[in-house]
Amino acid sequence: MFIFEKRTQIPVNIRNRNPRLAGIILSQYGGPDGELGASLRYLSQRFTMPDNMGKALLTDIGTEELAHLEIVGSIVAQLTDGEGAKSFDRYGTGAYYVDHANAVYPASAAGVPFTAAYLQSKADPIADLTEDLAAEQKARATYDNILRLSDDPDVNEVIKFLRQREVIHFQRFGELLDHYQEKICRT
Repeated sequence: MFIFEKRTQIPVNIRNRNPRLAGIILSQYGGPDGELGASLRYLSQRFTMPDNMGKALLTDIGTEELAHLEIVGSIVAQLTDGEGAKSFDRYGTGAYYVDHANAVYPASAAGVPFTAAYLQSKADPIADLTEDLAAEQKARATYDNILRLSDDPDVNEVIKFLRQREVIHFQRFGELLDHYQEKICRT
C-alpha cells in the first residue's frame, strides 16, 4: 500500500502556454522511455527480486516514477490549459487535438500510444537491472533532448529536476546490480 501526499516533488508552475512544447514533453508521459513505462517496469520487476533489498529499491523507484508521471502530466496540462483547436493547429499538433483535445493522453511525441511492449521483466535480477540501467539512461537522454528544444525557464527547471532523478536512479540500480553480481561470484 502507498501513502499519497498531495503535492509534487517539485512545484509545477508554468506561466506560458505552448501546445507544441506540450506535445514534445508528452513523450515522457507515455512514450517508449517515459515515466509510465518506468513505473510499471519497476513495480512489476520487484516481485521477482531475490531479496528485500531489491524489492525495496524497485518499489521505491517505481513509486517515484509514478510521482514523475504526475509531474509530467501537470506540465503538459499547464502548457495546454485554455488553448483551443486553432492554437494546437498553429503549433502543428492539431491531430492530437482532434483525438484528445486538451487531455493528457499517454503517447509518444510522435503520437504513438503507450504500449506494454515498452516494458521488460525477466525474473532474472541481472537482466532486469541491466534493463533498468538502460531505461534510466534513455529517459535522461530524452530529458536532454527536451531541454535542447525548450526555451521556457519554468518548464526547464522542472525538466532538469526530473533529469537529475534519472541519474540518481541509474546510480542506485548500479549499486544493486553490483550487489547481486558479487553474490553470484561468491557462490
